[in-house]
Amino acid sequence: MAKQSKRYKIPEEYKEGEDAGLNRHWRERFLDYLAESSNVTKSAERARINPSRAYKLRRDDPEFARAWLAALYEGYLHLELEVLRRLRDGDQQTSGKDKYDFANAIRLLAAHRDNAARAQAEQRNVSAADVRASIDRKVEAIRQQVREEKARAVASGQLAR
Repeated sequence: MAKQSKRYKIPEEYKEGEDAGLNRHWRERFLDYLAESSNVTKSAERARINPSRAYKLRRDDPEFARAWLAALYEGYLHLELEVLRRLRDGDQQTSGKDKYDFANAIRLLAAHRDNAARAQAEQRNVSAADVRASIDRKVEAIRQQVREEKARAVASGQLAR
């Protein structure tokens, strides 16, 4: 038997701008794109819902709130892996040939480490403090790798001091 999700009354102001025939799978689309982008507004657009609907459901439904947190953690891991891949490959440019912004990527990782720690702790059943310490070590390792890449670039004459 299929699991029935709870019904939550969504006030009209949270439905502004939505299609009349809202697809019942919006939650999955929203969470999938949230994991991909870590952007609530764009995820809501992709799911064709008002962001307020998602926030309301997150407040009212603990299961959806856990799934939201897990999606953000997945997005955090995507960013972390992207930064590491770029550093290892020496991939310093975006597809538009702009310089990849490692400093902002690291700032985002540091800013969201508490949410990531909470999600990881929930998944692994360990303390959030242990996970935060692990994340701090990873972010510092990435910072060190960026410094080393920059020093190599300066030494080889590819980058001015």
